[in-house]
Amino acid sequence: MHVLLAFIFVFISSVVAVSLAALLLVVREERREGLVAGLVGYACGILLGATFLGLLPSALQKGGTREVLFTVLVGIVVFFLIERLFVWHHCHRSDCTAHQTAGPLILIGDGVHNFVDGVLIATAFQVSPALGITTSLAVLAHEVPQELGDFAILLSSGYSPRTALLLNTISSLSAILGAVLAFLVPLERLSLIPYVIALAAASFLYIAIADLIPGLHHRSGHRMEVGQIALLLAGIVTMWVLVYLIH
Repeated sequence: MHVLLAFIFVFISSVVAVSLAALLLVVREERREGLVAGLVGYACGILLGATFLGLLPSALQKGGTREVLFTVLVGIVVFFLIERLFVWHHCHRSDCTAHQTAGPLILIGDGVHNFVDGVLIATAFQVSPALGITTSLAVLAHEVPQELGDFAILLSSGYSPRTALLLNTISSLSAILGAVLAFLVPLERLSLIPYVIALAAASFLYIAIADLIPGLHHRSGHRMEVGQIALLLAGIVTMWVLVYLIH
């Protein structure tokens, strides 16, 4: 049963994220900017909540404290290197310097990112459905604004809206391949599950602190700042409620 649930949530957090991002393209640009800022703030809270309330406690419960925390540290360094070397980005502004690359590189970076997300979601479901749902929600929360940014890049690179949607959808399907790999490899028998969960925590923590929060600082204005803080806290509270209700 948990295998079926895992694939359902992998599909939701990947393909559905692309569809929601595509729908946001029809919103007027000036209004869309505010919506994206809100989504990014909320996603930040979701990621931080998932990391400290769901993933890390689960990893620490199943693995050694020193080993788990070392894995988180290694994961943060690895994700930094991936972002630098393979354009695995989470910038949400079309003028971001990380976007000054060809469209194919963006799609490759997203494919790698989605593949890893699929591994993380499937591994979380092997621990418990509750942790799997928590992880899936965190992935979905940051995927929507990211995919919207990717659409903007592809469109500005000369792709038609239909082609951009098709390519983004194909890229998102790599998450399913990641989930298949996670179920084929005997992670539990190899005692690797706590450390894969720790890598998920490192991924979410890196995305929130290194990618999303700096983007929020670029949006000024008292009303915008209050809204960002409120949505970030709302994301944390959402995850807190979800974690303690379904555990």
